Amino acid sequence: MDWSLVLVSQGIETTIDQAEDGSGWGLLVAGPDYGPAIRVIRQYHLENRGWPWQQQVFRPGFLFDWGALAWAMLAGVFYWLSTSTDLKTAGLMDGAAVAHGQWWRLFTAMWLHADLAHLATNATLGLVLLGLTMGRYGTGVGLLAAYLAGAGGNLLAGLITLQTHRSLGASGMVMGSLGLLAVQSLSLWRQTPHAMRFIVSGLCGGVMLFALFALTPGTDVMAHLGGFVCGLLLGALFNLVPATAQKPVTNLLGGLVFALLVIVPWWAALRSTTLAPG
Repeated sequence: MDWSLVLVSQGIETTIDQAEDGSGWGLLVAGPDYGPAIRVIRQYHLENRGWPWQQQVFRPGFLFDWGALAWAMLAGVFYWLSTSTDLKTAGLMDGAAVAHGQWWRLFTAMWLHADLAHLATNATLGLVLLGLTMGRYGTGVGLLAAYLAGAGGNLLAGLITLQTHRSLGASGMVMGSLGLLAVQSLSLWRQTPHAMRFIVSGLCGGVMLFALFALTPGTDVMAHLGGFVCGLLLGALFNLVPATAQKPVTNLLGGLVFALLVIVPWWAALRSTTLAPG
């Protein structure tokens, strides 16, 4: 079934047929298509090996990446650490502090939460949206893109509120994932006559979900909006080069950059707190 879908997507007609002795099933293709079909299937296996944590959901080709569970668990670890240490002082998003050079707060604030309910909300919704984002764009690329969108949301919120913005939480990253998903249909541009309908439907659906989840009274609407917009922009960029974004090497590099953007900002934050006078 998987091979048949892969070949059809490349314009190679196939028929699924059972062997005459009843021993199994196979694919029938036209003689001239045999060579190209073998090459396509080999490339499919090459590009999809080594990702056992990705599973199909809803329909064939629509993946959920359980690697997002590691992100949710890491957010829980940071919450646990913040209850016994002064991480919030070191990593809280503060627009004025960022303007004075404390850039790391754009990233560290995404790992901090006000209370357990705040963490549970972001971790639950984030697990779903980030898992779908990582399944769509690749484990490393999707994770890094959502993380950068969250940091961009904090930056835009600080600029819009004239450096008075103070916040914490991963909601900007979660809304960044929503923005990335809203523009995923851009990869269909010029591939199908129905592309525009899919693109508009995806954008409208994303905006409606944003209004539902991100405009709740008492939440950080500016960071939500900034994360969503940054997600849209990054998603549009990655959809221009979908083959490059989903390569194993690209995703490995994306994962390494993400790890660095977790470690280095926290190192800078804790070092700044240690060196602060008094």
